[in-house]
Amino acid sequence: MTKRILHVVTNVGHYDDPEHPTGLWLSELAHAWEVFEERGFEQTIVSPHGGASPLEPRSLKFPNYDKAAKAWHNDPARMALLENTLSPDQVDAADYDAIYYTGGHAVMYDFPDSEGLQRISRDMWEQGKIVSSVCHGYCGLLNVRLSDGSLLVDGKHVTGFAWQEEVLARVDKLVPYNAEDEMKKRGALYEKAKIPFVSYAVTDGRLVTGQNPGSAKETAQKVAALL
Repeated sequence: MTKRILHVVTNVGHYDDPEHPTGLWLSELAHAWEVFEERGFEQTIVSPHGGASPLEPRSLKFPNYDKAAKAWHNDPARMALLENTLSPDQVDAADYDAIYYTGGHAVMYDFPDSEGLQRISRDMWEQGKIVSSVCHGYCGLLNVRLSDGSLLVDGKHVTGFAWQEEVLARVDKLVPYNAEDEMKKRGALYEKAKIPFVSYAVTDGRLVTGQNPGSAKETAQKVAALL
């Protein structure tokens, strides 16, 4: 049976201040997509509301705009996938083997409280599937409760974009909350690399998380290894 991956992207295009655009961090999708494509996995994209997913402008500039991101950006068929994402009510968790939450600061706004995404993640987890995220994508895991009322991340080893990285990226004054702190408040055992912005990914059973944009490939490889 061909394995099927469900990628999650944002619908948000700016911070609280509309003068500061944000969106999907393209390389985090492109790198993972390549890893899964090489293995012949089927891939689908969902977003909290369905429809278009705007791109984070900073992800289209050097050094983030790498070969994989550029190839995606210059491929009309690939870009069309981001114009027509599924909404959660069009997704049956039983159809997928893994869910992968992409990042970009935009996801801090629309991932945490999406009941549709929470349902999919809960159902997949309880069906023995893989739940994964990279960078700010872990905001999508903050409020996922299992059928017994417990938080999915409680007691689990996770990583995601560090507060130190927010400060270094000079967006600590723009973000709506401290994602690292919020994860710890939910009982997650947060960890990070010793050096900011290097690739770092953590596997805890069927939960796989990557720290930052540079971790997308490693995160996807760990998901693929589990599959």
